[in-house]
Amino acid sequence: MTNTASDTLLFFRSWLTRPLEVASIAPSGNRLAAAMTAEVGPSTGHVLELGPGTGTFTRRLLQDGIDEEKLILVERNPAFAMLLRQRYPKATLIEGDAQHLCLPMAGKVGAAISGLPLLSMPKPVVCDILTAVFRHLADDACLFQFTYGPRCPVPAPILAALDLEASFRRWVPFNLPPASVYRIRRRKL
Repeated sequence: MTNTASDTLLFFRSWLTRPLEVASIAPSGNRLAAAMTAEVGPSTGHVLELGPGTGTFTRRLLQDGIDEEKLILVERNPAFAMLLRQRYPKATLIEGDAQHLCLPMAGKVGAAISGLPLLSMPKPVVCDILTAVFRHLADDACLFQFTYGPRCPVPAPILAALDLEASFRRWVPFNLPPASVYRIRRRKL
């Protein structure tokens, strides 16, 4: 299943009503989805997806061999959440805010994929989101975040304060708009 005209219309309507929350007029493209999930596979374990929207990255995770039951989708937009609930009934769907993330499962998550528009969020909110995510990630697990901006969307002072490091992974010029993918993980000693 690829992005349909109805997905694009739903995304555009959501952007019109909540531009700072959605931050894009269309769903991410398949090339960005491939770049975001390139380092995640069936052996990863549970995968946390923040802001899945209409499910572009979710579809790619399933194509990459992740079991639907191992997906944890966190979406606060009610229209997107309803669509995700229909499309991915075996995934765990948390209709809420990543800033106050509390997972209903024991054990740690193997990776996180984020479609959240961190650049449009206040720095304390970004800090809260990263703190919540890394509380649930295994020690060697990573968060993959994309941005339309020219550098990592998490400011260096926040990374330092949380003892995290970011590294550029991929440039995706054929996305609307072009995007960069970053890997964020705990700083290695």
